Amino acid sequence: MCGEQSQCSVTMTQTTCHMSISLDGFVAGPDQSRENPLGVGGMALHHWHLDEPLDPADARARDRLMAPRGAYVMGRNMFGPIRGPWDESWRGWWGEDPPYHAPVFVLTHHARSPIEMQGGTTFHFVTDGFGAAYEQAMAAAGDLGVDIAGGASTVRQAFAAGVVDELMLNIAPVLLGAGERLFDGVQDPGLELVEVIDSPLATHIRYAVER
Repeated sequence: MCGEQSQCSVTMTQTTCHMSISLDGFVAGPDQSRENPLGVGGMALHHWHLDEPLDPADARARDRLMAPRGAYVMGRNMFGPIRGPWDESWRGWWGEDPPYHAPVFVLTHHARSPIEMQGGTTFHFVTDGFGAAYEQAMAAAGDLGVDIAGGASTVRQAFAAGVVDELMLNIAPVLLGAGERLFDGVQDPGLELVEVIDSPLATHIRYAVER
């Protein structure tokens, strides 16, 4: 368990998932677009780590979110709002120095050459499914492990594949009513409570996955 003053780290070779979620189970609101990348109302799920100053509980959860990983897997919707063939000018939401600083394997049906960014992030585009992307991420990750970065569909595929070791939910006191629901169709993975910390903006619950 992380102390309040310590830098959190990820257990060796562990596969993690760290998601902000509404009380009614959504990780993004409806009508995602360039103007609303998290859907209408979706930004309300993230005030806990965006608003300053941070509550100490939120700072601890943010440290887990930002702890170095060896590689990431994400869905195309998380990478951007482009559908169909790629708009080659689109390089993600995060500017030229994304926060990942590691290889990121993006699920897509449309091939694209890797994009090297500042800070050590390279986006690789994988067209043959979650299993292939996860296998490549594991090979690249080394001892730092893999994080399933989202969105909801990619997390569901990770649970279906049985690869998640740790899940952290940041539950915001918000009802979105519609959007991308995280656990639709997910069979009970067997969650063991590890830690609960809370602030006025979120309740952070960390689970080990018994698989």
